[in-house]
Amino acid sequence: MPIPYRDADDLDELGTAGYLKIEPVADGSGYLGALFLLNARGEPLEFTYNRIDTPQTFLWRQDDLRRHATRKLTASLFSLCPRTPRLLLCLAKEVGSELFSQDIQVSLPVCRIAPAVEAASHSSQETQDTLHAADPVQVFWFPGKPAEDSSELRLLQLLASRGLLLEPFERTSVGLREVYRAKDGKAS
Repeated sequence: MPIPYRDADDLDELGTAGYLKIEPVADGSGYLGALFLLNARGEPLEFTYNRIDTPQTFLWRQDDLRRHATRKLTASLFSLCPRTPRLLLCLAKEVGSELFSQDIQVSLPVCRIAPAVEAASHSSQETQDTLHAADPVQVFWFPGKPAEDSSELRLLQLLASRGLLLEPFERTSVGLREVYRAKDGKAS
């Protein structure tokens, strides 16, 4: 007869957090992107990735080209990902406020984050907040900060308490390098 138990740390009701990572290809020929989904414990659930090549042309301003590539890459990641996260996090230095306030509409809270010591621009459509964790971070919510008792805010606070605000972006970068190194035949 099995021993009856209840997981004291049952966090499934909080849902998943999606970490959107966009970074330029080393040779400047395009951008890599990934959507990394974690549960509230920090356990990986999905890793969706893609690449977009950008033209090397004098017709594009660099900022416009980056914005175009970010929009296209994000849309492709959203269409490929088999799960919907409860909360989407991205780095403010990689994803500008215009992506979700002007270019792509999503039906979940978006949280652009930046270390408190880093300068980060934001739009008037975002709600700025500070999350006091081991290392404080600036938080820019779109379309607005969720209610204090919401699952989304509880999920963010739990991730912060477990050191999972910025670290998953590093894992995502490692994953992108590994995938594209293997695809390019530079590693097995």
